[in-house]
Amino acid sequence: MGTQDQFKSMVTTCRAAGVKVYVDAVINHMTGQGHKSYLGVEYTHFAYPAYGFYDFHHKGPGLNQCPSASGGIENFNDFQQLTKCELLGLADLRTDAPSTRAIIAGYLNKLLRYGVSGFRVDAAKHVGQTDLIAIQNLLTNTLDGTRPYVALEVFPGSPGEGSQLAFTRAGDVLGFDYSYQVKNAFKSYVGSGERGNITSLRVFGEDAGLVPSDKSLVFIENHDTERGSDTLSYKDGRTNVIANEFMLAYPYGTPQVYSGFAFTNSYDSPPASANGHVTDTVCGTGTWVCIDRYSGVKNMVRFHNYVAGAPLAHWYDDHVNLIAFSRGNRGFFSTNNAVTAKTVTVQTGLPSGTYCDLIHGSVSGGSCSGPTVTVAVDGRATIKVFGKDAVAFTQADRV
Repeated sequence: MGTQDQFKSMVTTCRAAGVKVYVDAVINHMTGQGHKSYLGVEYTHFAYPAYGFYDFHHKGPGLNQCPSASGGIENFNDFQQLTKCELLGLADLRTDAPSTRAIIAGYLNKLLRYGVSGFRVDAAKHVGQTDLIAIQNLLTNTLDGTRPYVALEVFPGSPGEGSQLAFTRAGDVLGFDYSYQVKNAFKSYVGSGERGNITSLRVFGEDAGLVPSDKSLVFIENHDTERGSDTLSYKDGRTNVIANEFMLAYPYGTPQVYSGFAFTNSYDSPPASANGHVTDTVCGTGTWVCIDRYSGVKNMVRFHNYVAGAPLAHWYDDHVNLIAFSRGNRGFFSTNNAVTAKTVTVQTGLPSGTYCDLIHGSVSGGSCSGPTVTVAVDGRATIKVFGKDAVAFTQADRV
């Protein structure tokens, strides 16, 4: 929410530190009303510095094409309405017009020149695959010489052309279906009590009906879903933490760890100064919730990268609420969704030796700062997994 120069400086600084930046690009629509932008630019519903009346879809004959009586989406199973009518009253850009596509691509290409590595496309379901592909065909490569990564926001629920699977030909899709299944496994309700049972995850991923793994950007929650009841959120405490650790351990999708700000009401905006500018992110204060900084989650990112490409193996569950599995012979993970500790003897798939539990420690100078696990010559180990906790290690964590 700063200036273009400040944004460009941020991207340059991030790239120098080895951090790629992906922009949340809103290209389906503009505003639902007239007002003033964050930096003071005046606009009305169909008039902006770059767009005019004919750059938008309108209801009725002659202009183009929204078939609903209201001009808004009245039937989310009608692909014509999904892509040619207004979502929640937001002025719908005419992304099927070459001139409008050129303006959108010009904006995205400017970001690529700044050093951005790709885009999370907001409301991509309402743009449509044909228009998304046409816009992507106008994009340049990143500064690294690669094609920009594209992840599409496509909520499940619509059939045919509006389905998540149908959009995979235009890019990866956000794993809403994944987050719903994970929430139901870790936290479901029977009557008035929480009765999650993660052993149901023995059948998961594509086998459980999710989109292909290489086409899904998965998450436990994001900025939209954390305020509802369909997914977990930071308010679920340790349940949310171990779900994020599971996501980083299990071989499905491209994982995205979400951090945000604490909120009381679903409509709360981020912490801001008196003049409305969002404050700096300061973790550990109760105002910002930085799940990516939690030691177990942070170390599981290293686990995820180390075991990349290794298959799921040696699955174990207690039919109640504890699961364990290896990633080939490179890593082992177990988590306990019950509230009490459990001790089990399981096959880890790893060579014999003593390993540092990376959920609770790290290796430095040949020693572990936390608890260790001893793997026998047959690859088996007896582990104690505390309630709402996990144990994990890789071959790199041997001490």
